[in-house]
Amino acid sequence: MTRRFLFVLGSARPDGNTELLARRAAEQLPQNVEQQWIDLAAHPLPDFEDLRHDSDHTRPTEGDVATLLDATLAATDIVIASPLYWYSVSDRTKRYLDHWSGWLRTPGLDFKATLEGRTLWGVTALAHEEPEVAAPLVGTLNNSAAYMGMRFGGVLLGNGSKPGDVLKDTEALARAKTFFAQEAPLARFPYEAG
Repeated sequence: MTRRFLFVLGSARPDGNTELLARRAAEQLPQNVEQQWIDLAAHPLPDFEDLRHDSDHTRPTEGDVATLLDATLAATDIVIASPLYWYSVSDRTKRYLDHWSGWLRTPGLDFKATLEGRTLWGVTALAHEEPEVAAPLVGTLNNSAAYMGMRFGGVLLGNGSKPGDVLKDTEALARAKTFFAQEAPLARFPYEAG
């Protein structure tokens, strides 16, 4: 299967530090790798309604939910590009991941089986100098990948608060050059490690 990257942008501002860092990493992908970029601000998802015990799950066929679902199913690699907001993913990003719960229960979709073995990546910019504060965001993505049986490529961290700050983070820009070239292991929950 030809690799196809879906970049899900979860920032509250266009061209933010997280997106800039994700685009720098994406520049390193081979020309034959397809890329699709979806900005959740331009494609807002409705609040997730938990219908897991209803039998009325239907596949969305139009609108932003259908766009995100189709793009997610078509991707071999999903990149969550969310700034660190209150030490986790943004509300837009969390809403996207919440919709995975509904897609898991949509008859005929085989959402989990489709994503199994594919790769989840993360890119984030944070204002702190200490990368440990991003642990909740990293945990959210790792555990989501583990639940889905996906591979997890880790999270590319960059430092920046004001627009464009991340372009001064030479270490993050250096990591961006090889980020998507690394081997992504099968995700494991923390209690499975070791």
